Amino acid sequence: MKRVVITGLGVLSPIGNDVETFWNNLKNGVSGIDIIKTIDTSNIEIKVAGELKEFDPAAYGINASTIRRSDRFTQYAMIASQQAMEDSQLTINPERLGVYIGSGIGGMDTFVNQCNKMYQDGPRWVAPLFIPMVISNIAAGNVAIMHNAQGPTLPIVTACATATHSIGEAYRAIKHGYADAIIAGGAEASIHPLAISGFANMKALSKSTDPHAASLPFDKRRQGFVLAEGAGMLILEEYEHAKARGAKIYGEICGYGNTCDAYHVTAPMPGGEAAARAMRLAAEEANLTDQDLIHINAHGTGTPLNDKIETAAIKAAFGEERARQILITSTKSMTGHGLGAAGGFEAIASVLALKDSIVSPTINLDDPDPECDLDYVPHTARKANITLALSNSLGFGGHNGTLAFRKI
Repeated sequence: MKRVVITGLGVLSPIGNDVETFWNNLKNGVSGIDIIKTIDTSNIEIKVAGELKEFDPAAYGINASTIRRSDRFTQYAMIASQQAMEDSQLTINPERLGVYIGSGIGGMDTFVNQCNKMYQDGPRWVAPLFIPMVISNIAAGNVAIMHNAQGPTLPIVTACATATHSIGEAYRAIKHGYADAIIAGGAEASIHPLAISGFANMKALSKSTDPHAASLPFDKRRQGFVLAEGAGMLILEEYEHAKARGAKIYGEICGYGNTCDAYHVTAPMPGGEAAARAMRLAAEEANLTDQDLIHINAHGTGTPLNDKIETAAIKAAFGEERARQILITSTKSMTGHGLGAAGGFEAIASVLALKDSIVSPTINLDDPDPECDLDYVPHTARKANITLALSNSLGFGGHNGTLAFRKI
């Protein structure tokens, strides 16, 4: 089997529109959650989100025609992918370059705007490009066009686990020889009254009006997640291919677990057994040893059920004693929940945590839940010589994904 390394990173996030800013803000516990500014929230009860700051697609070289013909989630994917490709400086046979980029929801803005045109003005006024703007696979299609990626291209949709599964399946494709490099990750642009109302009415979102008391993973006060947007992309590359061209290597992806609760459309399985199995599968593939110091970037949404069940799953995966030695963080305490992009943010954070030997904090953890009794690195980043980093994503539909990374 072939080894797979990470040679490029790209991100648009609520805490930074480039990797350096994103990582510095994570290490310093800077929150990107704020009062919503891009939409009118006067008639909805949710007032905070993790929006991109000062985002202008034209500033990133996206031309006016492409902007008109693409939803924001596609623009995010294109820009973050371009960052990752520039970072990687990858040159490759197009037939050996793939794209595994998904979105949990797709073109929400486009969908609602075109529905309004349909019902207000009639079917003649629906945009001819409505379908190729709204469908979830179109970000991957546009990125493939940008980079002439003619190899395996597989957009994945598993709700909040989308980017993690995209990266994991890309890893397997390279490991088994189907490609030499793949642009992998996720993108989301669903800070929209319809999406917010849907999540709010199912009691999934935090109703806090205080941005500093809204995203509260593992805290007793938590009441729901904070919606966020953006894109996180990684360039995965076959190790010998990367070494031969003298590529900069951030780390190695060396394990992946993919399981399903098969329990409920939104609620996690009590006890977290399937999530635990995803972690075990990833850790075992990464050749976990007793000497490893483990870091977990938790799914850590700040919902009442997720955090206590994910805690139970970590204990089930590694045993109670070892679970208490693991350094766990929820970067969603700073970014909010990027849905299909979240796993991309968190994979980047995990790789950089390994590279720099520093675990970013879980901020706002002022009143820990007694049922969440592990080490979540509260408030302040911690220097630690971690040797294995896991990144968890647990999506609606019971989709569980875990990625495992090591230094190289």
